[in-house]
Amino acid sequence: MTTLFISDLHLEESRPDITEAFLVFLDEKASGKEQLFILGDFFEAWIGDDERTPLQEQVATALRTVSESGTEVFLMHGNRDFLIGEDFCNRAGATLLDDPTVVDLYGTPTLLMHGDSLCTADVEYQKFRANMRNPQWQQMILQRPLKDRQQMARQLREISMAKNQGKEEFIMDVTPEEVVKEMETHGVQRLIHGHTHRPAVHELMASGERAKRIVLGDWDKNVWWLEVRSGEEPVLQKQPL
Repeated sequence: MTTLFISDLHLEESRPDITEAFLVFLDEKASGKEQLFILGDFFEAWIGDDERTPLQEQVATALRTVSESGTEVFLMHGNRDFLIGEDFCNRAGATLLDDPTVVDLYGTPTLLMHGDSLCTADVEYQKFRANMRNPQWQQMILQRPLKDRQQMARQLREISMAKNQGKEEFIMDVTPEEVVKEMETHGVQRLIHGHTHRPAVHELMASGERAKRIVLGDWDKNVWWLEVRSGEEPVLQKQPL
């Protein structure tokens, strides 16, 4: 039995190489596995399930094929694609997960997160995140015309890129104390997340016991995935894009 985890593909029309790598990954790695978890920032931007671009339709069809092979597919919102809804998930044969979510991974309770909520040193971003995740705000945005939402997404992306250029590196990484707090709150010794684009396996202490934080990598220059097999330690893997 094998479960796979990926995140931060940032799929968009300007990066067909990433889309192609993802389709190959689904065919060669994910199809027929027990589960596939996509932990946020699957798409570079998502302004509503009604947009339905050729890329989005292609990806939904590919995920549906994997789902029909017997693989359970799970999606979690990221900070780029938090408006993905049930309509897209139904088309893709996927289940939408809350952030955070605890799963039983072959006998080990494991906390799954996108990871942006762990970056508490970035106070400005956390305020922005709270607004973006407000259901009333989201409903108001989704009621706006598609062209307005497309323009808004472009503006938010430009603002985000400009602000991140001036931030110190530590601000955009997770806060260690917040990691421990979340793990202890959920009663787990293992956390898997993405967002930071800093793939690694970190050893730490939580609730007085040894714990592990596994960070997934972004698909910019490499394909990153975490492979978890029953009875074995998780293995973080990569191959050139």
